[in-house]
Amino acid sequence: MANLCKDRAMTARVAVLVRDGVMPMELGLVHQLFGSARSTSGERLYEVVTCAVVPGVIRTDADFPIHVEHGPEALDEAGTVVLPASHEPDETETEGRLPAGLAAALARIPDGARIASICTGSFVLAAAGLLNGKEVTTHWKSCDHFRRLFPQVRLVLDVLYTDDGDVLTSAGEASGIDLCLHLIRRDHGAAVANEVARTTVVPPHREGGQAQYIRRPVPEPQVSTTSGARAWALENLDRPLTLRELAACDSLSVRTFTRRFRDEVGLSPLQWLTRQRVERARQLLEETDLPVERIASDSGFGTAASLRQHLQCELGVSPSAYRATFRGAPGPDA
Repeated sequence: MANLCKDRAMTARVAVLVRDGVMPMELGLVHQLFGSARSTSGERLYEVVTCAVVPGVIRTDADFPIHVEHGPEALDEAGTVVLPASHEPDETETEGRLPAGLAAALARIPDGARIASICTGSFVLAAAGLLNGKEVTTHWKSCDHFRRLFPQVRLVLDVLYTDDGDVLTSAGEASGIDLCLHLIRRDHGAAVANEVARTTVVPPHREGGQAQYIRRPVPEPQVSTTSGARAWALENLDRPLTLRELAACDSLSVRTFTRRFRDEVGLSPLQWLTRQRVERARQLLEETDLPVERIASDSGFGTAASLRQHLQCELGVSPSAYRATFRGAPGPDA
């Protein structure tokens, strides 16, 4: 969220750069999600275009090809570039080296544009040197190979997506949905992103830090989960909540609850609770004219000072700046 106040005109064009072997699902989800984003007056918020290094027929991993009209020139005015995976590995994924045509295409991306990968599209970003020193993710099945090719990149396995401002990565096909919704939320707020999620019938928000679905031993059928505590917490965000209370919701000890919570969500209970409170505060700042003190109380932060501290930490802005960005006028920010 560091680029919250960045000029949104740069984000209007979303270019999807595809290669032979692209998965139709990964291509389609970008068009569906960004294409569904609308302003309050019903206007499209993004123009989505598909392009290739060489326009024409592109093979997919299904039993049909696609025809791509646009070449790399479509990247020249892109504010966001998305790299889906390819199931026909080239030297990018086998040797960690960019083919010349792909390197030339990436060089056309304007300064200041953001670039995102879905699944093993991260290999392209890494081969281009865009991920050096950054925390990124890719599909868990490819992590060992990724580490061997790109030891200079800090690979994080147990997350759905990562956000480093202008460079973002996601773990797999479905987490590409989460990444796109995250970008829409960054640009236009939770209300627009939630409406896109409702339109496409997907969860409106899964945190990037949630764990990937990596194969683990199957628990016994009688083992409880922490879903009851999460549901109860969301209904009681406005009051202080303790680990003991959360654990009691699922009839677990604090120690067992904390361990299972982290296994299921990828965050500690308190980290998750703070993020849910930030989301509640964002929603209230966007959709109501409530004073900041009331929003702090309703979201469980207690005081306006605490809300400001957490919003600054999570999003890099004050409540008044956030409200001004998404509502067009600053609200009281005492």
